[in-house]
Amino acid sequence: MMISAVRTRNNRTRGFSLLEIVIVLTIAALMMGGAIGMMVYSSDERVLRNASGEIELLAKRARTTAILLQTPYALEFREGIVKLMPLAEAGRDEKRTAGGRRIGGEPVVQEGSGERWEYPLEGGIQIFVRRWNSEEWLATRKDTVHVWRFDPDGLCEPISVRLALEESWAEDTYHPLTATIRESLLEAR
Repeated sequence: MMISAVRTRNNRTRGFSLLEIVIVLTIAALMMGGAIGMMVYSSDERVLRNASGEIELLAKRARTTAILLQTPYALEFREGIVKLMPLAEAGRDEKRTAGGRRIGGEPVVQEGSGERWEYPLEGGIQIFVRRWNSEEWLATRKDTVHVWRFDPDGLCEPISVRLALEESWAEDTYHPLTATIRESLLEAR
């Protein structure tokens, strides 16, 4: 009995089938879609974190200036803007030119007063303030002004600030001794 081994050759060329290519392209498209979604998600987060950092910087500057000049200073929250100024000037109506334009800038030095700094909130950020020992968030609207006081002894009112951008938001609770963020929450959608 003879056993013979016959080799068969596969003349088919090696390569990828159409099905394999479609599967790889589908996986790549899903990964790109997820990456683009994360970039959009992170842009709201970036804007909120930037605004939160700028407000914390203004709070530290207000505390330091109040201590150095031995004069109470304040942060003033208005619709679309946060300002640092001497407490005596906080809450007043803004000075305007005859053409209706606001007088001011960053920083503004006026006769008889100290430095004034302001941070305009970009991209339609809404700002809410929660006072100490309260659960109510107070909105800043066109007709409202919220003043956060910084005393020359280094103390400030413990408040929380909520920044809202469409469905995303950031909440910062400030420490009354250091004017730094004690607790921060962020939800970016």
